[in-house]
Amino acid sequence: MPDDVTGWLAGRAVPIGSLEPGSALAELAPLRDTLRGVRLVGLGEATHGSAEFFLLRWRLTEFLVKELGFTTFAIEASAAAARAVDAYTRGGPGDPREALAGLGFWTLNTAEMLTVLERLREHNRTAARPVRFVGIDPQYPGAALKALRSCLGEAAAPLLDPLGVLDRTGLRQPWQPLDRQVEADARRLEEYVAEHGPAEAVEHARILRQYADVASRPFTHADPLQTLGIARDRYMAENVALLLADPEEKVAVWAHNGHVMKRSHSGGAVPAMGMHLAREFGEAYYALGTLFGHGEFRAHRRRFGRLVRGRPPAVFRVPPVDTARHVAARLAAARPGDYLVDLRGGDRPEPVAAWLAETNHLRSFGGMAVRLTARFAFMPTVLADEFDGLALLRQVSRSTPL
Repeated sequence: MPDDVTGWLAGRAVPIGSLEPGSALAELAPLRDTLRGVRLVGLGEATHGSAEFFLLRWRLTEFLVKELGFTTFAIEASAAAARAVDAYTRGGPGDPREALAGLGFWTLNTAEMLTVLERLREHNRTAARPVRFVGIDPQYPGAALKALRSCLGEAAAPLLDPLGVLDRTGLRQPWQPLDRQVEADARRLEEYVAEHGPAEAVEHARILRQYADVASRPFTHADPLQTLGIARDRYMAENVALLLADPEEKVAVWAHNGHVMKRSHSGGAVPAMGMHLAREFGEAYYALGTLFGHGEFRAHRRRFGRLVRGRPPAVFRVPPVDTARHVAARLAAARPGDYLVDLRGGDRPEPVAAWLAETNHLRSFGGMAVRLTARFAFMPTVLADEFDGLALLRQVSRSTPL
């Protein structure tokens, strides 16, 4: 593809360098200018189950923290359970493996994520300002429910008892939504806490109310605005925004590309978390999509639209693609190696502007995939609308379960 687009990409490329944790960050220095004025960076991933996406995002997070003064590491994981991880990474006692498992997401219960926690703990050991680890997803609120029972005491038992049903697994198939009454019960609890305190209970009550709303919605509905997906992304964005209430805070957010993008999921009707963040923070929000050319990832198998139950995540392999409509192929043709490219600033020749504005395709896999069609599965994307920057990893390997 020796054309104007690949030439433009090659001219703006920032080499990623080594993904080995602890490697020098000098190659990423051009990002200082790229991210000037940015307080919130969404670090995406094209799959939940590839090792290199953990390592790439940690490398970028290290740069954001050490070179640009970022203060908070937020992640698509249980807001309630993440408190135990935060305590560990700030030097507290405990088993990091138990803390990871407590987040409730098999996608994060990996050797690569354990390395990230150990590196964050090591950074915080000598840092003048330790970096916070924060979950933004209302799923798995059991720790919040337990904390509320402890700090509110018996007087609040009539309010808490109806919410015991929320202390269960997250959003898994087959899905049966809870009765909407649980959302009303959670709102009553939140109102009680707002009036009677204590202050430490406010966040726990908010998480319970968020999950009660999400868990009482269907996966699919004739009106997409009624689905749990639209509520989940809205609440994740709300939780990120609360972190930025302090003007001194800067936040790196780890989530799937489908959440950090600035429009809707897969071209559908459900606004992504990134859409809410872009509307609220404007140019201070930077959405980085991470792509791969070929390789492996782990995901649960889906057959006939349903999760194949009773089996651990399987390994999927996808080959390289060579069509110009595939974004990763276009990036791979521009120059050798893994690199980042900023899509925001600078001149855009007409062919580049047209390419960014047209519908292209990229690979995108969440917690489930279909064995027979994975190699042909692509998500439509209009880069000019959805991402501020892209990172290409030419090849990825499966993540390592703990």
